[in-house]
Amino acid sequence: MFLIELTYKAPFSEIEPFLPVHMAFVEKGFASGLFLASGRKVPRDGGLIFCKADSKTQIEEFMQEDPFVYQDLVELRVVEFVASRAEAGLEALLG
Repeated sequence: MFLIELTYKAPFSEIEPFLPVHMAFVEKGFASGLFLASGRKVPRDGGLIFCKADSKTQIEEFMQEDPFVYQDLVELRVVEFVASRAEAGLEALLG
């Protein structure tokens, strides 16, 4: 399991024009089965994505398709972790 953290490197006014294409990318992640949950951070200085993939490399390569990444608008951090406990209904996340 992986946690992807995106942190804005630019003011939101520079990020906002890329939001529609970023959201299309996020939808592609969900449709592919990689993304499990996503949302913005509070305060709004970036976002988080929970995903399940075969490798960190797979996620890092996939994330290069995100306009926030290839436009160099965010700092990308991918953290791998092993879920050892989950709330009822989320047992499928356990690795």
